[in-house]
Amino acid sequence: MFGVLLGALLVLPGCSESDRPLEPPVRFDGNIFGTFYQVTIMDPLTQGESLALEEGFKAELESVDQAMSTYRDDSELIAFNEAPVDEWQPLSNELIEVLAISQSVAEASHGAFDITVGDLVNLWSFGPGSRPEEVPADELLAEQLARVGFDAVELDSQNMQARRTRDVFVDLSGVAKGHATDRVATYLDQQGIEHYLVNLGGDLIARGVRDEDEQTPWRIGIEVPEDGQQRAQHIIPLESMSVATSGDYRNYFEVDGQRFSHTIDPRTGRPVTHQVASASVFHPSNAWADAWATALLVVGEQEAMQMAIENDLKVLLLVRDGEQWRSVASPEFVNYFGESLVDELGIEQLSAFPLSASNPPATMPAEQPVTGE
Repeated sequence: MFGVLLGALLVLPGCSESDRPLEPPVRFDGNIFGTFYQVTIMDPLTQGESLALEEGFKAELESVDQAMSTYRDDSELIAFNEAPVDEWQPLSNELIEVLAISQSVAEASHGAFDITVGDLVNLWSFGPGSRPEEVPADELLAEQLARVGFDAVELDSQNMQARRTRDVFVDLSGVAKGHATDRVATYLDQQGIEHYLVNLGGDLIARGVRDEDEQTPWRIGIEVPEDGQQRAQHIIPLESMSVATSGDYRNYFEVDGQRFSHTIDPRTGRPVTHQVASASVFHPSNAWADAWATALLVVGEQEAMQMAIENDLKVLLLVRDGEQWRSVASPEFVNYFGESLVDELGIEQLSAFPLSASNPPATMPAEQPVTGE
């Protein structure tokens, strides 16, 4: 009898620990895709529920990494890149979905976003391969640029397959992190979590509020585009919305005093040289926001705002202005967040400068803030 009672007592502590309520916020931190993730949940959770949630969303992140990484030899994307040219390859639902988003943004941005730019990225020492930080020879650049073009990837979504029509290296780094952010959010939604903030390497998505009693919204910080600093200048409320930022001020190298950004213009094969330091796109889907932020950083201020108007995008640009910098918002950003907030933050509205009328209309409308709390 004593032995049975002792056994029961030994089990009880484990049960009570699993059922122990946790004080919100409950935060989960870790690393994936060469960057960090942080998930903050305000819903009431027990210890056991929190462990199950962490296991679940980490499985979602691992699934994306397995499908889309260019840094692991066993990924589905690497297998696609190594498949024979012109041969259709069966692909997973999520890889087809991300390829479809990529091709839509590529078309709407007139090639500013291009998943076939991988070999050029590698050539400029910013890809997974280990290469010296030096300016490639013009002949080598021209050879690689001749192959680049989003038309080199064909999709057959109905039959869940795709093929490369030229020997290009498909790189989804401009959209995969956003897709992973969406995947984590979808998982949390499916588990009935109502109030959370997902931050995956600066790509964020928010649901509900930070404080349900006070109805305090989540707030995210748009980073100052200065080297060696990580300081939020604009604090923006975020509710049932995601945001992705592309910037050129963290990843670069210098040769003979000239700075070369990791953002490669697929149309020229060279790093961008304009004064836009970062582009933030607010969108219900972080995958779409991620791809568009990359495209807008490529094209520069006026063309980026032209695309924002054509595609109804909520966009905030941070632009270098001599030794200073300024912020410019698209009309949809102003409509969504309100003129009072825009004025309070000192953000310029688009009407403050003229747009070029030379750009053709987009043919496909599209449906790394760094902090969040």
